[in-house]
Amino acid sequence: MFGFFKKSKEEKNIIIKSPVVGRCFDISEIPDEVFSTKMLGNGIGFESTEGILYAPVDGEILQVFPTKHAMILKSKEGIEILLHIGIDTVEMKGEGFEAFVEKSQQVKAGDKLLSFDNDLIKAKAKTNLSVLVLTDNEIMESVEFKLGTVDKNNEVIIVKLKK
Repeated sequence: MFGFFKKSKEEKNIIIKSPVVGRCFDISEIPDEVFSTKMLGNGIGFESTEGILYAPVDGEILQVFPTKHAMILKSKEGIEILLHIGIDTVEMKGEGFEAFVEKSQQVKAGDKLLSFDNDLIKAKAKTNLSVLVLTDNEIMESVEFKLGTVDKNNEVIIVKLKK
């Protein structure tokens, strides 16, 4: 009647920002079927023009892989996000990667997480095309993507959480 209870009935949407300056595209374009077929979860492909990975949400770093080519973070709402730079970059054993965060660290959307050498990745790995995968599908009702040319402040995924 007066809108006092409106807030509790509203849908809960989580905004995920671009992890790079560059472009975001459909995950099916990633040349690795583990990612392109969404075996690990839904998400986006991305390509950085500057070689920097940014936090796409406010949250906590759950894991930084020893080779620094990937990390997992958890949003404050509970969505786990895998960020994986390039394909077959694990074979580079950390060469060309520098992490600026560590496990259990709190981050804000837009914080610098990692830098990587795009040219070295292109030379030594299968591709520098990368992925952001949402691995907690059980708490998500729907996912909407906004793809194209992006910077770290652009919204690229809107997740509607289950009630």
